[in-house]
Amino acid sequence: MNFLALSSSRGTTFQATLDRIADGSLKSKCIGLITDSPDRGCIQKAKAANIPVVIVDKKPDEPREDFDKRLQQAILQLCTQPKTKNLKPETGAIVACMGWLWILSPWFIRQFPNRILNVHPALLPKYGGKGMFGHHVHDAVLAAKEKESGITIHLMDEGVDTGKILLQKSCPVLPDDTAATLQARVQELEKKYYPKLLQMIDEGSVNLE
Repeated sequence: MNFLALSSSRGTTFQATLDRIADGSLKSKCIGLITDSPDRGCIQKAKAANIPVVIVDKKPDEPREDFDKRLQQAILQLCTQPKTKNLKPETGAIVACMGWLWILSPWFIRQFPNRILNVHPALLPKYGGKGMFGHHVHDAVLAAKEKESGITIHLMDEGVDTGKILLQKSCPVLPDDTAATLQARVQELEKKYYPKLLQMIDEGSVNLE
């Protein structure tokens, strides 16, 4: 299975996935990285692994769908390189959001139905929806005095954090946790289980339909 990564971050989960490809425990192939700024740390990780990078800058006040149309063209550009054998997301490749900051428009979701993955830093359906990203999620978990948190890897649909859940893993919330310490624990789950889910999809043990 081929996948391409969308990341607006340092790329820690992206790097963990590349590491699993390098050690042979993940058979999938990354055909490219798309990011939204030349300053993102994920770029250097992709270049070190000889993975093509496309930057789709988010313009100030640009309508979401206009940005997503440029994003779609970048994806199709990566998926029609000779070495990818024309494996577009609608027919084969997966679009794997790994720290992607922007909410994707319904128009974009419809271009690649059941092919877009996202990881959310909480146990959905709790603590999802608009505004629930990064430390905001962990702040909310701590404020609610939850005993556990974790990750949810799900298919993206036209809602926000409402798509089909593919995998969830939990971790404890400790009495002295801050948003930063809880986030670090949750990110360890992301780095471990995102590559595992990609392998499960590749093996056919997880159904995206």
